[in-house]
Amino acid sequence: MVADVRPSPIAGTWYSADPQRLAHQVDAFLQSAVLPPLSGEVIGLVSPHAGHRYSGRTAGHAFRAVQGQHFDLVAVISPLHGFYPADLLTTAHKAYGTPLGTVWVDGEVLDALDENIKVISDKKIQRISNDTEHSLEIELPFLQRALEGEFKLLPVMVRSQSKSTARALGEALGRVLAGKRALLVASTDLSHFYPEETADQLDAVMLKQIADFSPDGVFRAEESGTGFACGYPAVAAVLWAARALGGNSVEILHHSTSADETGDRGEVVGYGAAAILKQVSA
Repeated sequence: MVADVRPSPIAGTWYSADPQRLAHQVDAFLQSAVLPPLSGEVIGLVSPHAGHRYSGRTAGHAFRAVQGQHFDLVAVISPLHGFYPADLLTTAHKAYGTPLGTVWVDGEVLDALDENIKVISDKKIQRISNDTEHSLEIELPFLQRALEGEFKLLPVMVRSQSKSTARALGEALGRVLAGKRALLVASTDLSHFYPEETADQLDAVMLKQIADFSPDGVFRAEESGTGFACGYPAVAAVLWAARALGGNSVEILHHSTSADETGDRGEVVGYGAAAILKQVSA
């Protein structure tokens, strides 16, 4: 029997298991973020998913863009780092547990998303229990501290690296989120284990594709080796979804590497934050 609430497999390692300490740390990341002027309504974010010690400062820039706002529903789209024999996955639990409380899954919208994906493609969303994936859960404490009021979660983990699968997911998300007070979150880190100078170059290429609002460009950068993001299908899917929902620009908010925390510039991981905006004509 599947428990209602998915217990966190990463609290105490990827982020603090102590509720007060975790809240303080996340709040500090949010408050230290300085953003450029944002022209339009924020409908989506790109945020890293390393341990909070390493990428929390950059993640704070992403979630600062929606701090104090209320959303009824948040779709978090992440990669799946482990192996499961499915292209798209979600939790079989009714909620995610973090030290800050319970985040309930919107089962009705999740069912609708699954049905829409089946109509668009031959894919379906596989439900799994007790997964150990960190890249989706790591975003939840930021959402819990940044957003005003309660929200429901639409969690999707993408194992497929197929452009057609990412596009089908994005189009289906656009359909089921239309008319809802919803936020999209793409979870990804950037380049992995290059010298910092090389990582900065690779990250700049990938962030340029994101800034250009180009899901096709995200795939081209990855496939050509000119830019990297471990969650590039998730990012592309969110860009396609945001486009369907009226998004028309992306603002890069921050970039950093693990060297900023560790001091090791020989092998770094890159992190980027971005806001996807919907600019309403006067």
